[in-house]
This record gives sequence, structure tokens and C-alpha cells, in this order.
Amino acid sequence: MNIGKKSVAFKPASDIPTLDGKVILVTGGNIGLGKQCVLEYARHKPAQIWLAARNLEKAQAAVDEIQKQLRSPAPIKLLEMDLSSLESVKKAASTVLAESDRLDILMLNAGIMAAPPGLTKDGYELQWGTNYVGHALFAKLLLPLLEKTTSLPGADVRIVALSSHGHMYAPKPEGIKFDTLRDPSESLGAYGRYGQSKLAAILWTKQMAKLYPQFTCTSIHPGVVKTNLMNNATGSPMIIRVLGKVANKLVTPVDQGVRNQLWASVAKGVKSGEYYEPVGIAGTETPFGKDEKLAQKLWDWTEKELQSHIS
Repeated sequence: MNIGKKSVAFKPASDIPTLDGKVILVTGGNIGLGKQCVLEYARHKPAQIWLAARNLEKAQAAVDEIQKQLRSPAPIKLLEMDLSSLESVKKAASTVLAESDRLDILMLNAGIMAAPPGLTKDGYELQWGTNYVGHALFAKLLLPLLEKTTSLPGADVRIVALSSHGHMYAPKPEGIKFDTLRDPSESLGAYGRYGQSKLAAILWTKQMAKLYPQFTCTSIHPGVVKTNLMNNATGSPMIIRVLGKVANKLVTPVDQGVRNQLWASVAKGVKSGEYYEPVGIAGTETPFGKDEKLAQKLWDWTEKELQSHIS
């Protein structure tokens, strides 16, 4: 991963600048890293935080917990969105476009890991559709608002997509097996399916950086963090199953694991198009993650798939 490379020092409490007037949106904001992001942002007085989640009851419970940790109430607004349903994604984007006049930070945080074989409501392989396609459509629909924000005084528009060091599990020799994306793809195994979905996040942000230089677009690996991701994982490599038994001692707690994505969303010196491991360490992606031809092929596939969902 990043052995021998020096991590950037970053403490959210002191290193997140004032967020006065800013609007932030976090997907999967009701639990784990997303919830911690919302809490840390809320401490720095943004104008609005959108907390996107599938289950509004659980999202409200998360907001209640967050508010108890703040000195004064934060402006947190719930957004119902199921990334495995493109209709749900479109509805959520329409709500944001109708109710927000700017969007400064788009944190594409939500995701699933090593899920059993299955399909989304739109017929995509479950991890591919949830981790990648849903987010790609959501960001595309929000582009007008993101672009509008870049024209405002002091604008610094950031898009951060959660990838993973697990992109190394992407299937060889292709990296992304395009003929598996509308199939349960049992032959790839749970981590092969996961790996290509997280590789897609890296390649997508690199293309976004090329096409939209007015934004800062990055992908990040949060580290091995104590979240709920492993709860529903299947087909885990032996090392992960073993580590799972002593996870409390070996993995990073959420309040530390969140630092890389927070750093990427606010810090100076963040380079658009990069993939970062904790914290702020660039250049560690696999050769697939640096493959410009594969990135273009993925972009073209994505544009074609999403065309019918863009009005």
C-alpha cells in the first residue's frame, strides 16, 4: 500500500477551514465514515449538509446522535436515496437541484463490500451498480449545480469518491470485465466484483479531472477502518477472515479513518485526478488504475448507459 511513504498530517478539528456559506452532500451519511464526515463538517459551520441515505429512519437517528455532539444545532437535511435504484438517484438529484443554490463538496461515500451475487433494480451487478453506476449518475445530474458553484466568490468545488486498496482485486487481465456488468458474475468472486467497482471509482475521477478542470476530483482509500462494511461480506480471502476476529485491535477507528477523505475535500495541495491512500499519499494505484485507455473505455460505457436517464 503506502509503506515507506510519509502521510500528511491532518486533524479535522483544526485543519478543516471555516465552511461558512458552503453546501456539502455526503452519500451513506447515516453510518460509519459518512456519518463521521457529517459530524466533522458540522463542527465547522457550513450553510447546509445533505445527508443521503436509503433509510430515513436510520438517517434521522444518525442526525440526532450527531446533534448531541455539537455545541449548537447544525443545518443537516435528510435526502432519501437508494444507489441501487437509478429512479431513486434521479429523484434525489432533483430534490437537491430544486432546493440548493450551490454545492461545494460532493462526498461519494456510500458503498457495499463483497456482497453476495445479485443485481440492482436496473439489472447491474450489485456492487457495480451500487458503488459505481448510482454515484456516476448522481454526479452527472448534479453537474449544473456544481458548475454554477464554481462561478461564486471563493469557490473551491470538490468531488471525492471512495475507492479502496481493494481495487487490486479487479479481475485480470482486463481490470474491468465489461461483459459481466449486467450479470451476477459469480465467476469473479465477491472480491473480484468489489475490486472492479472500486477500480471504476479511480478511473472515473481521473476522467472527471480531465473533462472538468474547474473541479478538484479525487478518489481515496480510507484505510482498513472499523465500519459495518464487512458485516455482509462473503467470499472473504482467508487473511481477512482471520483479521476479522481481531479487528478491534488492528483496524483504524472511524474518527481516524475518515481523515483521508476529509483531507481530500478541503486541504490545499490536493491534486485533481489523483488516487490517495491515508493520508494524502498519491501514486499507489495499480497499473489498471493508471490505464488511460481503460479509463476512456469506462467513461464511454458509462455515458452510453446513463444517456437514457438524463432528461
